Amino acid sequence: MTDDAPELRASDADRERVAEILRDALAEGRLDMAEFEERLEATYQARTYGELTPITRDLPPAGGSPAVPLSKPPVASGSWGSRIVGGEGSSSWAVAVMSGFQRKGRWTVPRRFNAFAFWGGGEIDLREANFADGEVVINCVAIMGGMSVIVPPGVEVVMRGIGIMGGFDEREHDMSPDPGAPRVVVTGFAFWGGVEVAHKVTKAERRQERLDHKSARHELHAARQEWHHQRREHREERGRRRHGDN
Repeated sequence: MTDDAPELRASDADRERVAEILRDALAEGRLDMAEFEERLEATYQARTYGELTPITRDLPPAGGSPAVPLSKPPVASGSWGSRIVGGEGSSSWAVAVMSGFQRKGRWTVPRRFNAFAFWGGGEIDLREANFADGEVVINCVAIMGGMSVIVPPGVEVVMRGIGIMGGFDEREHDMSPDPGAPRVVVTGFAFWGGVEVAHKVTKAERRQERLDHKSARHELHAARQEWHHQRREHREERGRRRHGDN
């Protein structure tokens, strides 16, 4: 069923499945030609499940089942849908007084996380974290100290902090967050200190990017070598033919 996710984009296979239901309904006399043409046009113009579902709501699909079985794309491992888990966070606060703290790796960010640093610093790393809600608040208070909030690319960040002889800064603001990604609101207060938000990939993702880049360089080098080899063979063949003609 897709009524619970009408905003999901429909595929060509979904549109074709609805068109097949309409053709069966026309053949069975459930629709006249004018209704069939009107609904068929709406089918091929539909972009989402929400637009497709009403077209066949009053028609049985092939086989007589009462429901329209539109396909729904599976939630891929590591997608944002699988990382917004609900419930409570695994850690809701952190304090550093003339010291430091870290929250990183696999943990669940609560709806509100409070952090305090005095003559110290902290790191709040969300790159591998799950989220208790689609919007979470990271409240940072830094007095003569500093904090770093690290978010993965694709996450929307909203800065609402106040800095006095300090600041709240976001490096390389992501202007196009991923659909379905959580929203992170960074708020709080900084005095003689600062709170910085950075968008970074994980070390494993960065390592994979380097490997992909290295592999692409090797493939390009191999292609160039092959091209030079073919040119050399071509020149040698032309030379043999010229020598034979002489």
